[in-house]
Amino acid sequence: MQKNKRGNVWLGVSGLVVNKKGEWLVVKKRYGGLKGKWSLPAGFVEGNETADEAVIRETLEETGIITINKGLIGLRTGVLKGEISDNMLMFLLEPIGEHSVMADENELYEAKFVNPTALIKEEDCSVLLQYLLDKNLTEVKAVIDGINPGDQFGYTAYKIFL
Repeated sequence: MQKNKRGNVWLGVSGLVVNKKGEWLVVKKRYGGLKGKWSLPAGFVEGNETADEAVIRETLEETGIITINKGLIGLRTGVLKGEISDNMLMFLLEPIGEHSVMADENELYEAKFVNPTALIKEEDCSVLLQYLLDKNLTEVKAVIDGINPGDQFGYTAYKIFL
């Protein structure tokens, strides 16, 4: 079994940020399997946050863009080398206000808003991004918050996306 700080079950998040012009926020990673490819802002969920909070944090850290979460749009799940369950929740995000994109130079070569039709012509798009470009993303699972499943569980945050 592969040893790493995340164990053998990973939970990541990614955000499709769409501005008022219909442009998508894309990033070009400096590392990993997506090095040099356009993809969505993404990262791992930390122990003290929900997945929907993590995607807002990761987007802000990578791009400087403050967002609100519009809902869940999908799940990507797979197994790496027969050892690691790699799972990523994808959310639709909306930027708050007009802010300049500022790429985190430690993680990214570049970050920018781009028209999806122009993005289709890019040769260096991730497979997931290419697939999203081809889909109608109107089915968004909105957050249901303020539910208490019972004090016996000890949840400090509990949300449902339906």
